[in-house]
Amino acid sequence: MGLPDDYRAMARIRRFEERLTALKDAGEIPGSIHLCNGQEAIPVGAARTLRDGDYVTATYRGHGWALARGVDMAGLFAEMMGRDSAVNGGRAASPYLSDPGRWFVGENSIVGAGVPIATGAALTAQRTGSGAVSVVSIGDGAMNQGNVHEALNMAAVLDLPLVLVVENNVYSEMSRIEDMVRVRQLAERAAGYGIPGRVVDGNDPDAVAEAVGEAVTRAREGSGPSIVEAMTERLVGHYSGDAQHYRPAGEVAAAREREPLARIRAAADADLAARLDVIDAEVAAEVEAAIAAARAVPYPDPATVKEYVYV
Repeated sequence: MGLPDDYRAMARIRRFEERLTALKDAGEIPGSIHLCNGQEAIPVGAARTLRDGDYVTATYRGHGWALARGVDMAGLFAEMMGRDSAVNGGRAASPYLSDPGRWFVGENSIVGAGVPIATGAALTAQRTGSGAVSVVSIGDGAMNQGNVHEALNMAAVLDLPLVLVVENNVYSEMSRIEDMVRVRQLAERAAGYGIPGRVVDGNDPDAVAEAVGEAVTRAREGSGPSIVEAMTERLVGHYSGDAQHYRPAGEVAAAREREPLARIRAAADADLAARLDVIDAEVAAEVEAAIAAARAVPYPDPATVKEYVYV
């Protein structure tokens, strides 16, 4: 992908999240939502390195990963509206959606729980000889969860094709990660499993693609898992309604000058800026069309409430 393509992919995620916020405020989205504003370069860069059949598992802040993996935007809006979407029939909403058809294993609201699930997908890939890789994203706080360490140890011992992407956005919910761990970088913990760990600029899709691509190649060749820690910053609260009273004055404003889309804009010459303006307009139109399509999807029939409860 070139610069305009990366910008478009990130702009789609940003616009999706911004409109999701507006729909939530208007009462069209039930329940809480967790947004990835500012972190778009990570799923976009990582998605470049993947092919059909590779698994992706995300956190409840995973809308960007779903879009980067090719999940239908109108279906995502409809799902979060609680409508009978083709994604999960309105049953998953924001924190639980998945799309096996796009190899998006899905989200999980339990911190760190995606890693054991992704490890299972990696085990499947290894045992079936499919050549697939399992990529899982977690937040920085999830690196303190016991199930993450158990799964990583298993993946390391079995040389599973797993790539763990830690989206270090500085805050674990409302606590700074530096106040919760003794290591300087979370990727240092990779040494405890005897696997590689790298730290990259999570606001640069090229840097993310290079690091994740190296880890994906290693995994696909049978050399086992890796950890990629992508440093980024959250531009919004931990969840919808979070007033961010715990963040120092000026911190978010400074982050807005470093975030991925602003960075591209700041470095653009006149010709590129004009091209980016066109992309923004096209993305805005695409998102509004997706919302209109989502609103046309009916709500689920209450008589089906017990369906899909048991397999």
